[in-house]
Amino acid sequence: MFTTSSKALSRLVSRMVPPHEIEDIVQETYVRLCQTENIDRMDSPKAFMYKTARNLALDYIKRADNKRVIRVDNQQILEDLLNGENRVTDEMYHSTVIDEEFKHFCDAVRMLPVQCRKVFVLKKVYGNSQKEIAEQLGISQSTVEKHISSGLKRCTIYMRNFNSDANAPATSSSPVLSSITKGITHD
Repeated sequence: MFTTSSKALSRLVSRMVPPHEIEDIVQETYVRLCQTENIDRMDSPKAFMYKTARNLALDYIKRADNKRVIRVDNQQILEDLLNGENRVTDEMYHSTVIDEEFKHFCDAVRMLPVQCRKVFVLKKVYGNSQKEIAEQLGISQSTVEKHISSGLKRCTIYMRNFNSDANAPATSSSPVLSSITKGITHD
């Protein structure tokens, strides 16, 4: 069902979000569809899928609007920018570098095997415990732990390769990977 509807979902989402966000929203729709229990019992799974994609696009718009408001509301940054302060330029450059690195991290996550990606996203994005993930996916906690470890290892290798190809600083100082790897606990 998803593969036959992915182009239509992309068209729907493309009316609402920038082109670079379409694929992420469509993929997140797929992840949510896979996580939904009793999909066979739904009257219209296709309608659910479209509604999910629409809601994810609307969430993106809300987040983007909030970011714009936060940037405008920060009077000190605005004054520094108008006065030509280098600190603002450095912060903007740093923010751009992190955004670019985060895009590459998302690419790394997309390349994970499906089950590993599900587990990794549930743990790192949604903050579910290993026990919750195991119950939700019907797998053992040790399998969850192995998927998290494998996903982290694969993403780290991908990011190291990306950073070495781009002549960027070592991944160990990467803010994106630091935020993903911190708090690794065996719960």
